Amino acid sequence: MTSAPREAEARLGPIGALLCRLVFLAICLPGPVLFVVAGTLDPRLSPVDFWGLLAGGVLATLVGVGFGVFGLRLVARSRRDARRLSVAGVAATAEILTVAHHLGGEDPGLELRLRISGPGFATFEADTIRPDGPALVAGAVLPVVVDPTDRLFAIT
Repeated sequence: MTSAPREAEARLGPIGALLCRLVFLAICLPGPVLFVVAGTLDPRLSPVDFWGLLAGGVLATLVGVGFGVFGLRLVARSRRDARRLSVAGVAATAEILTVAHHLGGEDPGLELRLRISGPGFATFEADTIRPDGPALVAGAVLPVVVDPTDRLFAIT
């Protein structure tokens, strides 16, 4: 049984991945730093200040580590998708079936319904969101790379 088609995450090169990982690790640090400060400062710290630092450390740790781990997983998934497509990907074509305006998020674009076909896998349909472009019209054909085992694809 094959899985639902999934578009590969945005491709990150090795330098971009390293920089993203460093930023996400830095996001994780403020909470634990507040814990260390609360525990190692001079004992003359008032109870209100101590508990304030401790509460700030807990909150910053929860938010920072949660966001940092999410970002690190996103970077790892992007690199894994790129490796899989470079090793097992086959060249294919994607015909645009429908085009609709997508207004979600900060970058509005076009929501495309694609019919992807090529050698080594059954034809399937998938949805993607792309920046607005004059060539993105119904009936246009786009080059894609597909991993036939699980229908992971990337528009090239």
